Amino acid sequence: MKVPELLAPAGSLDAVRAAIANGANSVYLGVERFNARDEGAQLTFDELEQACAMARSRGVRVYLTLNVLIKPGELEDALALLGDAIDRGISAVIAQDLGFIRLVQKVYPGFEIHGSTQMTVHDISGARLARELGIDRVVLARENTLEDIRAIRSAVPDIGLESFVHGALCISYSGQCLMSGMISERSANRGSCAQACRKDYLLTDVTTGDTLDRGFLISARDLAAHDVLPDLAGIGIECVKIEGRKKKPEYVAVAVEAYRGFLDRVAEGDTAPATPDEVQPLVQIYSRGFTAGMYLGRGGKEYVTRSQPDNRGTELGIVVGWERGESVVEVKEPIRPGDGLGFEPPPGSTLPAMGFAVESVRTLAVRHGVHRQAIRARTRVPVGWRVVRSSQAALLERARATLARVTTPDARRIRMDVTLRGGPGQPLAAEFTADGQQVAVSGTTPLTPALSHGLDDARLRDQLGRLGTTPFALGTIQRHGLPLDLFAPVSDLNRMRQQAVDELLVRRDWAETERLRERQSRIRGAVASVETTSAGAGVDRPLLVAEVYHVEDARVAADHGADEIVLDPFLRHPLPPVSRVRALADEFATRGIPLRLRTPSIVRPEDRPQLDKWLALDLPVLSGHVGLACELAETGRDVVADYAVNCFNPHTAAELFNRGVRRLTASVELTIDELRALVSPWSGRGFEVLVYGRPEGMTIEHCVLSAAFDREPTTCRDLCVKKHPVVTLSDPSGYSFPVATDSDCRNRLLHSRPIEGSEFIPRLLDIGIRSYRAVFNVPGYPVRELVAGYRALLDGQVVGKGPRVLVGQEFTRGHFVRAV
Repeated sequence: MKVPELLAPAGSLDAVRAAIANGANSVYLGVERFNARDEGAQLTFDELEQACAMARSRGVRVYLTLNVLIKPGELEDALALLGDAIDRGISAVIAQDLGFIRLVQKVYPGFEIHGSTQMTVHDISGARLARELGIDRVVLARENTLEDIRAIRSAVPDIGLESFVHGALCISYSGQCLMSGMISERSANRGSCAQACRKDYLLTDVTTGDTLDRGFLISARDLAAHDVLPDLAGIGIECVKIEGRKKKPEYVAVAVEAYRGFLDRVAEGDTAPATPDEVQPLVQIYSRGFTAGMYLGRGGKEYVTRSQPDNRGTELGIVVGWERGESVVEVKEPIRPGDGLGFEPPPGSTLPAMGFAVESVRTLAVRHGVHRQAIRARTRVPVGWRVVRSSQAALLERARATLARVTTPDARRIRMDVTLRGGPGQPLAAEFTADGQQVAVSGTTPLTPALSHGLDDARLRDQLGRLGTTPFALGTIQRHGLPLDLFAPVSDLNRMRQQAVDELLVRRDWAETERLRERQSRIRGAVASVETTSAGAGVDRPLLVAEVYHVEDARVAADHGADEIVLDPFLRHPLPPVSRVRALADEFATRGIPLRLRTPSIVRPEDRPQLDKWLALDLPVLSGHVGLACELAETGRDVVADYAVNCFNPHTAAELFNRGVRRLTASVELTIDELRALVSPWSGRGFEVLVYGRPEGMTIEHCVLSAAFDREPTTCRDLCVKKHPVVTLSDPSGYSFPVATDSDCRNRLLHSRPIEGSEFIPRLLDIGIRSYRAVFNVPGYPVRELVAGYRALLDGQVVGKGPRVLVGQEFTRGHFVRAV
């Protein structure tokens, strides 16, 4: 069976070495800036050059991660960085930003582009959009099932598909996580995730105040999908990917070696599951506990770590005694000096765990596979505590030893060819040609008959080939009528060689300077040229859009000044009847108020038939699903793109407008100044800004409510409809995030406080924005007062007056003046 390419992570040069040594077909890495691991997991350009040289010598490809959203003022730098990386030998770029992808195609036509998992491609419409954008390969969402992937492969056969099979999992759909940026200036879309999902949380029923669950409730286990590799190969997945650019080289070595072995077995037709012994090195090197992910369906309670968010290692046994400064343990595998051990109290204890590195250990007895050992310890560990090996010295040593298999090859040299001419009484003449440049030099001494050493080929190669640390290597030497029996002083040959090298280096520098100047000019021209012919819809009077999820709230908002109503019937169970929404649309039509349908941002293939029933209402649409938004807009549908499409720069906006999107909601992670740069080419026309409400911080396939009661996901709607319809997750700082279980049983985590941006509306009006959205997505909002307040403010601003809309003490100004 043909097996997928094995793609390995690298956050250091040694990690690249480890990946190549252990059988990776390709490596992905970041360089200096603009990638989704911006802290401690990036190579320098010198290291990139070495990495590409090592990879090239072994037939391994290198992919550059440039997979963040890029602000307008960063586009030139990002494109220049990519060019520098291309010069050093990368094979492809992994990108998220639609506008940046379009610019790469203009500046570096034909260069291979892979769509990052941050693009949230999880269905057919997303994959089609990626193909239409000219993307060669796309990394699918980690939430996709095997059935999803089959459907995508069948519908879009002409795009490469890539899927994660091992490593850390994001609990949210990648590209749809705003939580980190909301609580700090560290945006997951900008490569600086604060890992809010790895905190401990309380799940609380808001109505009763009861605690329903506690622990690391949204901290996903680590992915280990080795047993579905035959299925992925059978579907036609082009590449399987290991996560871990922030991991150590030893982790890369162990993970790549294991998956190389698994894939090689699949290639031979062996589809048997991996044995515990084969998986054990993966458990030991780093594991939060493993899950097969969602390839076979939605994960339940065991999808998350619950009790701890970090590497745990291998549980070996139990502490059974203490004797004269030694802990006595009984373990299933022997402990060795250098191993790292953790000791955990019994379940239910509030005592903290402890741990240390083993310096001295004695084996007391071995019976029935149980090793009784005494470990020198400075602190007495209580009897009954569990023994966990957090690191294994022998495994690390074996992993490190593999790095020696791959050395950095010598730098590639430029071939320099020489043509010689001359005769008796004439000085020697030479032409040196290298890298498309040619220089002519002459000797200073006339050639004379040789008494002992003539200008034979061996002598010429010896003298002209002494190129030392220069970037050149001697190629051919051609003699145009130059006799063998003539003599030239060695000093003449050396001087000619040195003069030629100096002139070639100068010409090469001139050529390189001109090449880079032309590239920079091309970059500036591409960035400055924004296609604005397909402008979004414009309005003169400020437009107030109210987004609600209750039909009753829709009427209240319409009665108190909203120009347009957005209804999200999918936000919470149960869905209202389609007929009721149709009647509401007809009612609003008589009043001249559009009713717009907000779709989910996630619509997996199995969800699409249900959504199509709603789309058949033929209402205008608001969607944060970029593939769906473009699909509907290109049919002539009135589509507004939501903030979840992650529009950060004018080139992304131009792409969406050109595909028929009527209005575009800017990313909620942009400041006022960044918004100005985004909308400037259109003078604000066609753009919308969220000025009130709670953005969706995460979209989660896992359901925290069903997990709390250990119920089977999607079959427990009595919990979210009847028993606990309003719940929150509270973090250690006391912030509470409302959890909405939507119509497809996904959790949407809303921000802990509503954005309140009324103070910024004058500045937003000044830059030309005329559409403002207020979002009411939690129970109990004073819709009447807030809509009326924003209406008065917008009308007042036109004539130079209007109070601020007050919302009490608990609100946030969002990112209007706080950059990510």
